[in-house]
Amino acid sequence: MMVKTPQHLYCDTPPTILRNREEKFRTAKDNPFWYFVADIVFPAMIEKRFHALMYKGFENFEKRDKSKATVFYTNHNNWWDGILGYNIVRRLTKGRFRLMIEEMNRFPLFQYIGCFPVNKRSAQEAVKTLKYAAGMLNNKDINFWFFPQGIIRPPHYRPEVFQSGLAYLVQTAVKNAGGINLCPVSVNYTFLRQDKPEIVLEFGEVKIYHEFKEDRKEFCHKLEREFEQLCDNQQAQISKGNFEGYQYLFKERLSWWREIERRLKNIGMKDSNKQ
Repeated sequence: MMVKTPQHLYCDTPPTILRNREEKFRTAKDNPFWYFVADIVFPAMIEKRFHALMYKGFENFEKRDKSKATVFYTNHNNWWDGILGYNIVRRLTKGRFRLMIEEMNRFPLFQYIGCFPVNKRSAQEAVKTLKYAAGMLNNKDINFWFFPQGIIRPPHYRPEVFQSGLAYLVQTAVKNAGGINLCPVSVNYTFLRQDKPEIVLEFGEVKIYHEFKEDRKEFCHKLEREFEQLCDNQQAQISKGNFEGYQYLFKERLSWWREIERRLKNIGMKDSNKQ
């Protein structure tokens, strides 16, 4: 039996190419029943595994052109990224969630909560999916959670490298819908002072595009540099313990033994203050 070693954790080859399996295309739907189920299950999943989710910069999103759809582009480092995106879109923005998933044949029900597959075994199939995604951006209520890296990368991977899909979406949305909002989102999964990790999320400045005259490659490089700076700045502030401006989407209540520990510490601090 082969046991995976650490060097097998990340791979530059997309999963659909590695596994060489057929991927049936499924259109994204908004099914009220399955949204009801997901609105219970996904928040419960993330709140069980993480102590808290804190965010800042949401006011940047509020400055968007509300007559246009929004693409949130963010880092893709682990399994939780899609579920995190669902929580942010459904609980904060209240918009219609969209997510492109590779190997969605493993989770076919996800099509009923706004997800659709991408098959990278074929360049033609991948382009077909991008065209479908761009067509959805005609609707101003769409909030598309998008991973421009195109593949899972290690945390704090440098340099940031975006594939051309994001530039294609912007160019097509400008042409067909008259514009698009781009909102960068930096995400950190980190341990702070608790026994569970916490999610620290920062919304960058929204860019509103009503025209697109740039070279796609240069456009991607520009976004890469700006996104890398956003992520590095966030990490630098976390390393200094600076969480000014953050607010909680949720925060776990202390377990009984941690609450007792907190009370004992407070007693000790009160006694030392009297001295």
